[in-house]
Amino acid sequence: MSETNAEETTGKLVAGAFLTLDGVMQAPGGPEEDRDGGFEQGGWSVNYWDEQMGQVMDDQMTESDALLLGRKTYEIFSAHWPNVDGDPTAEKLNSMPKYVASRTLDRVEWENSSLLTGDIAEAVADLKNDREDTIVMQGSQNLIQSLLPHQLIDEFWLWVFPVVVGDGKRLFGEGTIPAALELQTAETSSTGVQMLRYEQSGEIDLGSFTLDETE
Repeated sequence: MSETNAEETTGKLVAGAFLTLDGVMQAPGGPEEDRDGGFEQGGWSVNYWDEQMGQVMDDQMTESDALLLGRKTYEIFSAHWPNVDGDPTAEKLNSMPKYVASRTLDRVEWENSSLLTGDIAEAVADLKNDREDTIVMQGSQNLIQSLLPHQLIDEFWLWVFPVVVGDGKRLFGEGTIPAALELQTAETSSTGVQMLRYEQSGEIDLGSFTLDETE
């Protein structure tokens, strides 16, 4: 386990993700979002949206004090949200502090954005200590994968859509450190989307259904 971990930090880092039932989080919002690996199922979340999901999203934005994004998600968000008028989510995203973790960008131009460079895990740990509030990652699969081994993620806000795509980038890939999660809230949209909130709760408590033949 890395020396950079959640025990050393005071802020809360949330990983928010749209997931298929088979755990894929690649390109939920459109075919052109992310075609890495020849992925052809982009846009799988769009036609499940309803009014309740919009309200839950607004509520989650209210709880969010800052946004942490990887490069790809930053490029998608920064091309869209500054051009949306009269929407509470857009207003919150445009005005809140945003931190972009990237090894290739040399500047970020979205309002109230700052660039994190160097060792990303160390930079995020420092950010959690400096802010001491709630920082939310939305999407940013590569960034989440880079932070999971350092145990810097405190909560998961997962929206699970009733669709299976077969392949693509997954939230929990090979090499993920085993961990137990505690369910905090669960809501279901009219279209069957499960909106789940989990907190990290330590190591997995293993057991067995095998009968004890000595009894």
